[in-house]
Amino acid sequence: MEKVFAPFAPYAYAILRIIVGLLFISHGGQKVFGWFGGKPVPLGSLFGLAGIIEIVLGLLITIGLITSYAAFIASGEMAVAYFIGHFPKSFWPLENQGEPAVLFCFIFLFMATQGSGIWSVDAAR
Repeated sequence: MEKVFAPFAPYAYAILRIIVGLLFISHGGQKVFGWFGGKPVPLGSLFGLAGIIEIVLGLLITIGLITSYAAFIASGEMAVAYFIGHFPKSFWPLENQGEPAVLFCFIFLFMATQGSGIWSVDAAR
């Protein structure tokens, strides 16, 4: 099976990078601008800072510019978000609504090891 899909791996990774980056931007936009039914929070608050970080890092990841560094920082932000915002409610992500934070954390950790890949600013330079 690996031989069949191996030629498509760079394209699948590029699509993953772009989609996850756009999702991260949308989470930041929800906090900062109130997009998608969210309510804007004060920029000086912890949520406001998280929103700014999510927009900036999400943009870097989406366009593929210094993706390894951006993804590593984003992974750390999601780990902190999970342990500050979700873990105190319950150990299990299903109970504490922490699944998105856990998924983002580990996807970004994977991306930090893979770099920008094709269809990126880094690849074009």
